[in-house]
Amino acid sequence: MAPLRRTAAFLWAATAVILCFGVAVAQDPQMGVTYFDNLPGRLFFFEDTPTAVYHDLIAGEVFITQDEGNTWDRASDIPRGEAMMVIEHPFDTRYAFVLTSGTTHFRTEDRGRTWRPFDVPSPPAYTTVPLSFHSDPAKWGYVLYQGTECSQSGWDRTYYTTDGFSTEPEVLLRETTRCQFAHSSKDFKHDAHPDFIYCVAHDTSSTGPSHSITSSRLFSSTDFFRTITLEDFGTGRSAKGVVALAIVSKFAVVALRDTSPGASGDMMLYVTLDTKEWAKAQFPHASQARLRENAYTIVESTIHSLAVDVLSLDQGTIGTLFVSNSNGTYFVESLPDTNRNARGYVDYENVYGIEGVGIANVVANPMDVERKGQAKKLKSLITFNGGSSWAPLRAPDENIEGKRVACSPSGRGWCSLHLHSVTNPHNFGRIFSSPAPGLVIGVGSIGQPLAPYDECDTFLSTDAGLTWKMIQHKPHMYEFGDSGSIILLVNDDGPTEEVLYSLDFGNTWRTYNLGMSIRARGLTAVSDATSQKFMLLVQIPRHSHQPGEGHYGIIYLDFAGLRTRKCEDDDFEQWFGSFPSFMLFTCVLIGFVKQWYKRRKPYADCYVGDKFMDPVVHEEPCPCEEHDYECDYNYVRSGDICVPSGLERIPSTQCTSGQADETYMGSSGYRLVAGNKCDKGRGLRKDEPVSKPCSQAQPAEGEITNSRHEFPAEVLQYQFFKESSTIIVHLSDYTIWQSSNEGFTWEQKFPDERFVAFYMHTHANDRAYLLTDTSKYYYTTDGGRYWLPMEAPSPPNTFRAAVLSFQPRSDYLIWVGNVGCDGTGERCRAEARYSRDHGRNWDFIDDYVVQCAWARDEELKIDSTQILCESYRKKEGSQRTFGTENPLQLISGGDFYSKKTKLFNHVVGFTKFSEYLIVAEYLPQRKALDIQVSLDGRTFATGQFPPGMHPNTHAYTILESSTDSIFLHMTMSEYPSPYWGNILKSNSNGTYFGLSIENVNRDQYGYVDFEKFVGLDGIALVNVVADPTKAALTGKKTLQSRITHNDGERYLETLGATGKGLARTAISLLEYGKSFYRYWRVHLTDIHQKCALHVHGYTERTDARATYSSPAVVGVVMAVGNVGEVLAPYLESGTFLSRDGGFTWEEVHKDAHLWEFGDSGSVIVLVNDEEPTDHVLFTTDEGLTWREYRFSTEKLRIKAIVTVPEDTSRKFMLLGYKPQTSTSTIIHLDFTSLTHKQCVLNVDDPGHDDFELWSPSEERQEVCLFGRQTLYHRRKREANCVVGKIPKVEEKIVRNCACTVEDFECEFNYVKDSEGNCVLVSGTTPLASDNSCRGDDEYWYERTAYRKVPYSSCEGGWRPDQGTQHLCPGIKGHSTFFWLTVLLFPFAITALIVWWWYKKSGLARGTIRLPTSEYYWPDGMRRTAPGAGGALDTLASVPWFLLGVASIAYAYISSSIDALAVGFRSRRGYRDVPVDEDAQILRFEDEE
Repeated sequence: MAPLRRTAAFLWAATAVILCFGVAVAQDPQMGVTYFDNLPGRLFFFEDTPTAVYHDLIAGEVFITQDEGNTWDRASDIPRGEAMMVIEHPFDTRYAFVLTSGTTHFRTEDRGRTWRPFDVPSPPAYTTVPLSFHSDPAKWGYVLYQGTECSQSGWDRTYYTTDGFSTEPEVLLRETTRCQFAHSSKDFKHDAHPDFIYCVAHDTSSTGPSHSITSSRLFSSTDFFRTITLEDFGTGRSAKGVVALAIVSKFAVVALRDTSPGASGDMMLYVTLDTKEWAKAQFPHASQARLRENAYTIVESTIHSLAVDVLSLDQGTIGTLFVSNSNGTYFVESLPDTNRNARGYVDYENVYGIEGVGIANVVANPMDVERKGQAKKLKSLITFNGGSSWAPLRAPDENIEGKRVACSPSGRGWCSLHLHSVTNPHNFGRIFSSPAPGLVIGVGSIGQPLAPYDECDTFLSTDAGLTWKMIQHKPHMYEFGDSGSIILLVNDDGPTEEVLYSLDFGNTWRTYNLGMSIRARGLTAVSDATSQKFMLLVQIPRHSHQPGEGHYGIIYLDFAGLRTRKCEDDDFEQWFGSFPSFMLFTCVLIGFVKQWYKRRKPYADCYVGDKFMDPVVHEEPCPCEEHDYECDYNYVRSGDICVPSGLERIPSTQCTSGQADETYMGSSGYRLVAGNKCDKGRGLRKDEPVSKPCSQAQPAEGEITNSRHEFPAEVLQYQFFKESSTIIVHLSDYTIWQSSNEGFTWEQKFPDERFVAFYMHTHANDRAYLLTDTSKYYYTTDGGRYWLPMEAPSPPNTFRAAVLSFQPRSDYLIWVGNVGCDGTGERCRAEARYSRDHGRNWDFIDDYVVQCAWARDEELKIDSTQILCESYRKKEGSQRTFGTENPLQLISGGDFYSKKTKLFNHVVGFTKFSEYLIVAEYLPQRKALDIQVSLDGRTFATGQFPPGMHPNTHAYTILESSTDSIFLHMTMSEYPSPYWGNILKSNSNGTYFGLSIENVNRDQYGYVDFEKFVGLDGIALVNVVADPTKAALTGKKTLQSRITHNDGERYLETLGATGKGLARTAISLLEYGKSFYRYWRVHLTDIHQKCALHVHGYTERTDARATYSSPAVVGVVMAVGNVGEVLAPYLESGTFLSRDGGFTWEEVHKDAHLWEFGDSGSVIVLVNDEEPTDHVLFTTDEGLTWREYRFSTEKLRIKAIVTVPEDTSRKFMLLGYKPQTSTSTIIHLDFTSLTHKQCVLNVDDPGHDDFELWSPSEERQEVCLFGRQTLYHRRKREANCVVGKIPKVEEKIVRNCACTVEDFECEFNYVKDSEGNCVLVSGTTPLASDNSCRGDDEYWYERTAYRKVPYSSCEGGWRPDQGTQHLCPGIKGHSTFFWLTVLLFPFAITALIVWWWYKKSGLARGTIRLPTSEYYWPDGMRRTAPGAGGALDTLASVPWFLLGVASIAYAYISSSIDALAVGFRSRRGYRDVPVDEDAQILRFEDEE
């Protein structure tokens, strides 16, 4: 029905003229009322026009005003009840579109005066905004339309038009989830083709009625998809799992689900600034927050950076805010514990027009909310520097009556102002600010936590949030007009009859009586706050409602008659922010220019009158300073300077004369930050080229370079930051050195300090800690770029305890230090303290401890507040004198050790491996050890061992647990014999151990010759003592090597009568000459036992990181050893290489060498490990050919070859020393210029690139390994190219294989006999059968002598682990009639409910009823429109094939999806991004 209108004149005559002054008192505002039946689904103005739209979503009608709300008319060209969605053209204010639920829609070209129908082939898709527009005003008619196909697949289809639907649109692309013009934002500036379009769509090669997320890709086209480009985001391979696309500010952002195995729903963001180059957004490993699906929100961002809020916990509504650098790729944690709601909205908003100023709410009690379910206590913070730092909002000293507030802001720090924000909206548009420069209003409270909304007051800031004053008691809705010279308030606490307004920036207030009682539901004006007219959306109370009038109304308020004089120049002032502290920030925040606005003076009695004119930003470039520059390409930050990451590449025309003193003009190492407009003429010129000697330039292609650095003392400790080029070195003279460019240049850190050690954070790749011999330490959170001092609670401990303990929540630290150890140290002890804020505050845990650690680990996912401590029972005296008479207890403390539980009375120690917590319990009565294993940190199971191999009589070493089992070495030899023992392997829960292999070598420190190959789980090399009886008598061990390819179930023998086993491997012997290499390949099938290969193992290494294999080049293995009967001494050994995971080997050099892999195996470097040397050997074809490079004129004894831990760099460091000296030398080798050719990877077309598919089952009889055939991508051996940063491709499981003997091992208490069969150990009994059923199991089986290798995924085939079959209780235990009754009963009940609702609703009588709807009001409450019944809720829990209510369900879904587009957030800018059924909804932020 048309709205009923009643205009209240309410125009009083002018008051008497005061003749002596000749001044007239201004009149009151003009007012009019228009009534409506329902609240609007959307209420919005066309940009920079007086035209507004009122969309009655329930009635399906649209009303238009052309005079800012004074008069309203129904859009009569649109049939009643048809309007489902109203979408305005964002770049041409003449146009808007009304979408219906069918295929006929409507368009206006004159801002709603007339509407013309147009037809499309499909109804609109179930997405918030089915239309996408081109940002070029000349291409206003370029529109993309997302439609839904009512076919079997039901996937969306995108259409396009170039004339605004004047003609029928054409199909753009099928099976899409979102399409968008690359030119759809004025801020996203690039030179792409004008018709460039992105589409998130499913690969049409996918089969079946539905698609998985892995088939979702990002496609692009410049000719409306006549030709299609698949975006690979610079990875060189098709990017799978594209979930969402959004253009935010100057960035295009794509969200991908990580589809690699074990990714657990983690997400990846890729960002581009120019549509050409994509970069993966890097989030700090330090943060506990992870990008997960439906768990992050791209919030309001600036033109300089992206802001992303990530859900911190799997469940809950607390997040962490991250802010990016200028190109949107590197994020830093800006604010933890941000407040979110269940729909993904975040309490964060920028102050309009003032770059870098934002207000956020954080949860002050996150632990209580997370663990105890307590209500959130919110507090507000403000940033003036783009999120780099945050501070509380300064509370006013006085309230509105001039009385001092209950707490003084100058007193305790908790006295600050807190404001309700985005998650609790009560009005249209932005929460705090408007285009009126510097004016900010909020509803909040003063004190510690934010009070409930109805207990709050209203506050105003005129300086962008720096200072505040209370302007009214109780909460009010607010709106700005006339560029801020009018501020209008209306009570939001209940019914009211008046509004308040101020003409002097809130200093004084006037009241205007409406003459009627109303309940305010919204207050708005034109979006740029330049008009003097307002629209107040109200609900009419029942007692004031008149018959024939609607229950809701728009009150039109016109303040234009209040002031008659238009402001002149003298009435304005320059506004920078009237406070000196803000002036310090202005140059840093706003593109490195000083911004100011022209703003009316507070007490100027005039109106601005610049209607539809946005505030003009005036810019004054600031002088360039240090912070205006960033590191140039090929340079990295080291503290306050940029250092070269290597030699600089220069044009081929430079440095060609060969003269020693020749120079070139190269980079200074600095460049201006992108978008920076600072004035170099008045400031620093750090980016001007500088003259450099040609020795600092990269050599010609094919050459290698080196540089040298001398350290004054021995190197004790060195380690790279993971995924970084920065390395730290600790010397024996207590100094710390750092290189940020892989050893090319070095810098001593804090020369005046005496460092005893450094720690790398085990869960945060960019955090490290430098420990001095006092309580002072230094830490970094950015990979060593900057180090900050911090005070620990005590000096590092001198007991056998780790000083620092870490967990995945990287701000959680435990420090164990010395207390009372000065002087005589009568109570010298180790004391443990914990911190939840990265060392700013420390709380006591316990003293007289040895080791305290967080129970939670990366894979041991238990209570993050649980702490485990080895604590002495008697806590007195000096801990240095304690012995076994004072037992070491294991204490578990929940809730940060406040709830203590003693787990064990006496322990030797505990450790964490993968998902296992393992405790060595000491039993004093038997003087024996027990192994206790837990998967949850609370309940423990005692390890069960084969006869004669219990830890109560033997020492043991926990080896590893990467394949769902624990490997344990049990020492079997007795003193004074040399050490060896048996390796035992557990079942999947770590409790039952069986024998894997006997007589494995270990040393006196407990280290064992056992090593698994990196990247190939289940393949391991061990060394066994060949003749343990003889070794016990002579004290000398002879070793032989064994290899397993099925996780220890079977080891290939190197000795035996048959000479088979490892001797089957093919060994290529390489003979080294002066100027050439020759090699012969000798294939050994049943060769004599004297020709087996034996390699030196873990116990002989000086550096445990020098592993056989590399994480970057799967299957390639190197070792030092010999071919013969037993392992020869190290100095008599050669160097061997395998390319197939240890199945076949080649000898690559006669002498023992150290080795290191670089650039994912494209470079392998060897250096002599037997004597001092002056050269290295290297290969670029994995050992087919070797070349020599001489790095020095004098020989050095090399201790290690060092490179980045990922083995992806072409730069190496040789760590050595001159013989007979105590100094250390590092030789930096750079193979970067060896070739500049980049490797090409094409996952979709293998064999036509530089990579090969390799399987560890090749070159042997077995086709499968661990019950599956797996293929890996790796560089072809002959491809001479740079792998570089090509992302590692996950392994591809071709198929699961049928189970064979290789997939099984002996059950507990069983061992293999001489024929390889599992037999029961004499005197033992087998385990009882497990009759429990899991998942969808139909049967359970009695135990046998075999159990399946936990890591195997074989299916069917030979199953010796399954004994007699028994039926599982459940479905099979009941008759068919029983289960039919159970299944059909809910349907019968549901049918009755639907029938009842159908009759009650009127549909059975043939009446017309509008679609039901669900919508959200500004107060955040969800309401159901009249006619929505409970039966529809029932439909969510019954199968889709209840065809009798299909049409009702369709209407419900259509209107509900549309309801998400409610316009109360139109200027706040969130939107929901539709994705497929797996991905649900991710939220991205609209730019203004």
